[in-house]
Amino acid sequence: MDQPFQAFDIGRILMGEAQPLFLLEVLVRTLIVYGYTLLLLRWIGGRTVAQLSMVEFLLVIALGSAVGDSLFYPDVPLVPALLAVTVVVLVNKGLDLAIIRWQRAKNLVDGLPVIAIEGGRIHVATLDRDGLGPDEFLSRLRIEGVRNLGEIETAFIEPDGRVSVFRRAEPAPGLRIAPPHELHPPQPLEDPALAPGGMACCVICGGLSPAPEVVPDGACPYCASHRWTAPES
Repeated sequence: MDQPFQAFDIGRILMGEAQPLFLLEVLVRTLIVYGYTLLLLRWIGGRTVAQLSMVEFLLVIALGSAVGDSLFYPDVPLVPALLAVTVVVLVNKGLDLAIIRWQRAKNLVDGLPVIAIEGGRIHVATLDRDGLGPDEFLSRLRIEGVRNLGEIETAFIEPDGRVSVFRRAEPAPGLRIAPPHELHPPQPLEDPALAPGGMACCVICGGLSPAPEVVPDGACPYCASHRWTAPES
């Protein structure tokens, strides 16, 4: 007759139904699977380890799924787990070779860079398509040392998610992003007569528009925002 279930049974919580000797088996299983996986990753090469593109991210998930159960469950044999790891790595290797050989395959798997900033103005629609919020994007720009969008000629979101920034030779007036708006919100511009050079700056995308046409509550022609501030140098 089965033993009744007992809550907070320390033996069940720590070991379940496994015998203490099974801990040694877990150690051996881990060493075997880890060593085998390491050899396969060495064979794949440094590209997989150094960068996590979409393919490499899928590889990490798939390897974790294939390897995990074989380490801890006594009823999961090692050979099927090793076969699964081998298949996952071979598929990844095939994708790597296709990416190297064919540009179309690279574009399909890794994606293409997209223009995120042009002439000091954020392409908000691009951020929306990439699922990137404006605050997170501005944070990435600050990490690159950008204080004002007017410093930027062009910026790209690369396929791996990083932001590459190309600065203007001479910075232009634009939207201040440092310190962050969460700590120091932009001062609203409510009087067109106070706009430097007669231009107003959209708080969301950084686009410049003639102040008399949009201040105080006109829509930004680029992102439809109604928030305006004075551009800063």
